[in-house]
Amino acid sequence: MINVRIHRRQGEHLVAACDSGLEGRVLQEGKIKMTVHSSFYCAEEVDEATLRNRLEMATVANLVGEKSVGVAIDMGLIEMDCVIMIDGVPHAQMARL
Repeated sequence: MINVRIHRRQGEHLVAACDSGLEGRVLQEGKIKMTVHSSFYCAEEVDEATLRNRLEMATVANLVGEKSVGVAIDMGLIEMDCVIMIDGVPHAQMARL
């Protein structure tokens, strides 16, 4: 399953998603440190089909985890070479212009 929260502000729809089990983790790789805050990523637990639906309306996305990032790659929203690994966990961001 995947945790998703939609943040709406000034006409933007930011979809924040992380794979279940990553919430609360602190990921660190060299100088990069990222906390997967449940207050940012977790509002509902969904399957991959629902995440696809949420990403279709997103203007911005922040994704953490193999499933979450994989869905965006499968949809053609993110290319694999735009994914960074932090502590062995994939992370990617997307913006529609």
